[in-house]
Amino acid sequence: MSPFRRLARVHALMASGDAVMAVALADSLFLSISPDVARDKVLQFLAISFIPFAVVAPLIGPFIDTMRGGRRMVIGIAALLRVALAVAMIGRVDDLVLFPLAFAALVLQKTYAVSKSALVPTVVRNEEELVEANSKLGLLSGLMGAAVAVPAVVMQRWVGSDATLTLNAVVFGLALFAAARLPREAVALRPVAALERLELSSPSIVLGAAAMMALRAAVGFVFFHLAFWLRSQDSGTIWFGLALTVSVLATMGGNILAPLLRRHLPVELLLMGALGLVALGAFGVAFAGGVRAAVALAALTNLAAAVGRLAFEAVVQRDAPDANRGRAFATFEVRFQLAWVVAGLAPVLISFSDTLGPLVVALLAGLTLVHYLRGQRVVRRGLALGPSNLDRLKRLRTRSRGGRATGREHRPPPESAAPEGW
Repeated sequence: MSPFRRLARVHALMASGDAVMAVALADSLFLSISPDVARDKVLQFLAISFIPFAVVAPLIGPFIDTMRGGRRMVIGIAALLRVALAVAMIGRVDDLVLFPLAFAALVLQKTYAVSKSALVPTVVRNEEELVEANSKLGLLSGLMGAAVAVPAVVMQRWVGSDATLTLNAVVFGLALFAAARLPREAVALRPVAALERLELSSPSIVLGAAAMMALRAAVGFVFFHLAFWLRSQDSGTIWFGLALTVSVLATMGGNILAPLLRRHLPVELLLMGALGLVALGAFGVAFAGGVRAAVALAALTNLAAAVGRLAFEAVVQRDAPDANRGRAFATFEVRFQLAWVVAGLAPVLISFSDTLGPLVVALLAGLTLVHYLRGQRVVRRGLALGPSNLDRLKRLRTRSRGGRATGREHRPPPESAAPEGW
């Protein structure tokens, strides 16, 4: 089995486990508790979430990346802890202790996302397959989540949440065994070199990262805004469940659409289009109002974030040919997850109306789009790096051609390394 298929199998199981847990918590105290009490609990979770993404990850990330099998170890630990959390939740779905357990599960979900981003470049045959591989993984997670949700709902309805959580533990247990077969290559054998540092700080990548952070921030803001605002509406829990469903479908659509658009449009235009879609869509939702428009906003932001992510990966692939992809994507993913957390703080601390919430999203996306357009104008003029840095970049690239010439570590490809499908 190719390394990509092994990662795809782990990703499918982790996504399935997330879907089963969402079903198991659908009727729990986690969603039925009053919004005022929930705000305090969610605020505590977001504060705790800062620790792994703002402090721990930047410190231990470089060490894990240089360790043989380091990222595989992190994924295995995350799966093992998800098993333990699922077991700990059994019999406690109506207990306040469910909150720290559910929040810990969400932190582990984000931790897995960072490690998965680092592993993807190591399991593809060449750089051209990188964006396609991420698109396949995104689509696969949506399909598996939808497929496993059906039996989980049946089990939840006719047997109960304890049985669903048991299924959840089994799924993550399978993910743990599947993770043991992931490739053991180190994500990055060498420390960050001057060339890699200079390439990853190039204006096109910095602008792309800023656009992606804004898109991920919009997703985080909308998620928590709807989680609290919809609860105040009639059948609020049902509407929130529908918002989550259409968000998954929109993400799947973005993963299908982005590679097709990339064949015909520049990646910069994809990033601008994603920001423009969120800005215009959020403004329209604020004008229209109502729960249906709010659900549509969830779909728009997740669709745009999926397209923007694949476009950003293409920018890094194009403009940082000598950077280590795994290390770079893990670093950027930490920043994106942190943006999701920070943006989620606002609707937890402040109650936004169905008009003001979308206007905040529209303003965020609109200002980021203006910043991106102005930055692109500077890039086109060739003034962004400055003559001295441009000369230095050319010298470093010329020198590097005597060593490695790609963003992956110079090592023989593993057997059957091509992603020949799922």
